[in-house]
Amino acid sequence: MKFGLIDRVLEIEPAKRIVAVKAVSLGEEYLAEHFPTFPVLPGVFMLECMAEAAAWLVRAGEDFAHSILLLKSAKGVSYKSFVAPGQVLRVEVTCLHLSPQESRFSGVGHCGETEVVKGRFALTHRNVSGNGATPGDVDQRIVEALRRRWSIVYPESDVGAAQVAG
Repeated sequence: MKFGLIDRVLEIEPAKRIVAVKAVSLGEEYLAEHFPTFPVLPGVFMLECMAEAAAWLVRAGEDFAHSILLLKSAKGVSYKSFVAPGQVLRVEVTCLHLSPQESRFSGVGHCGETEVVKGRFALTHRNVSGNGATPGDVDQRIVEALRRRWSIVYPESDVGAAQVAG
């Protein structure tokens, strides 16, 4: 299953800092099981929101050089409160280190004024065609789809679907 949790990027300084939001809706399938009588955004999804925001930060900073950005590690992640349907999780992620192969971040998530999650984590940067290899056709198709998604989550960007086609 592949889906994006980030609904909108509010602010970005490419390769440095990003602020993004995830609106939690009762219509999201996973809430039926987590928990049936007390639906809340799973903690791992809070971390995934920070990782997705970080991935957008890397893509914007490296002009979409990699087709795949994966969570490599997470350290010191703490969960302080629940995020329920109807609430908006606002994540702020700061880049601590960025290289072609990996990146490290610190992140924090809030609902209103309440801090609900924070931690440090790392992403690994890959291409389907292999690390260090020139991106291939599959990588290019993935990057084109990512650029289209980027134009939706961050419409203020000058990297839109028209740029992908041209």
